[in-house]
Amino acid sequence: MNSILKGLRIVEGSAFVAAPLGGMMLAQMGADVIRFDMIGGGLDYRRWPVTKNNESIYWAGMNKGKRSIAVDFRTEEGREIISNLISAPGPDAGIFLTNLPVRNWCAHEFLKELRDDIISLNIVGNPDGTTAVDYTVNAKTGWPFTTGPQDLDNNEPVNNVLPGWDLTCGLMAAIALLAAERHRSRTGEGQNIRLSLADVGYHLTASLGYVGDVQLNNDQRPRIGNQMYGTFGKDFRTSDNKRIMLVIVTARQMHAFTKAANLEYEFEALAIKNEINLELESDRWKVRNQLNDLVAPWFENLTLEQAGQRLTNAGILWAPFRTYKEMVNEDPFVSTTNSLFQQVNQPGIGSILTPGSPFDFSGFPREKVERAPILGEHTDSILSEILGMSEIQIAKLHDNKIVDGPSE
Repeated sequence: MNSILKGLRIVEGSAFVAAPLGGMMLAQMGADVIRFDMIGGGLDYRRWPVTKNNESIYWAGMNKGKRSIAVDFRTEEGREIISNLISAPGPDAGIFLTNLPVRNWCAHEFLKELRDDIISLNIVGNPDGTTAVDYTVNAKTGWPFTTGPQDLDNNEPVNNVLPGWDLTCGLMAAIALLAAERHRSRTGEGQNIRLSLADVGYHLTASLGYVGDVQLNNDQRPRIGNQMYGTFGKDFRTSDNKRIMLVIVTARQMHAFTKAANLEYEFEALAIKNEINLELESDRWKVRNQLNDLVAPWFENLTLEQAGQRLTNAGILWAPFRTYKEMVNEDPFVSTTNSLFQQVNQPGIGSILTPGSPFDFSGFPREKVERAPILGEHTDSILSEILGMSEIQIAKLHDNKIVDGPSE
């Protein structure tokens, strides 16, 4: 956490990954992010992974630092509460982030009647507004036919388990809101922003050169397993049956590895035979399979620790392959020795290693990492502080089941 965005208020109506992540990134920089959910929780309230008591570790992770209000927005009174909350006065308020279906009561045109300078960002699936999720976007952007082992049937797609498009979309949403807020602070003008998850996938696939590769070369990136595309990098097995990732990017690293592995003669013979220069990434890529065969025995005669130490001493990029469990138990950066993490007590879940903002601003030092709210934890304070409701009015809303407080 830090406080660089202190005073900024965003109202978030969301589920799953993209919008909750965008809101969380802003909250961890000090913004007051208020997430509204249906009473009893929204679509992602029990999303896996969960505890043995069915408490969502995922939900806690995606909503760190936010405030929570539980409202039955199926009712007219509930919808009015949310629209008034979004359009509440204040130079740093009037910002709405959502990936839920936008209805009349939370559409930009309606909110603009309540506040002329409203900023709203709506994450949609496809550019035409139809539904899409990360797995469907990934399926149609070519990546599943470049993922997986090299010898896998070319007709067998492999979807990546990392929701990369969702994650990138959430970060883009945060950037877009800050850009719109900067414009409003200078001109007084609001903004309606529409961000398509599929467009994020298309944009980045094209930006990485793969659309151009098809158009100019009628080619596409092949399926290469764990090899690094366009240079020399691969996973190797060590003598203690561990896996290590080697990455050679520069000519200096190639020279250093050649010397560390004592393969000067073998690499020189390979270069002469194939009329290539191993200082060039493209040439290393051409003979990657031969390089793999020459390098594998060196790793097979060393333990992971021995190989890693020699690579580190030579200034060569490498990393061990770890499971989630191994990462948590072995990686010193995934602990409170890294200022990113603090041990936080999350109600209903327990003490859990929790990251704050990854941004380390020189003028805004890292602060205490804030936990995720309990569902509806801040309902009463939000209604009172922002909407100016009295205790009697709030109590009536509870009695009529329009709003709710923390779930027991």
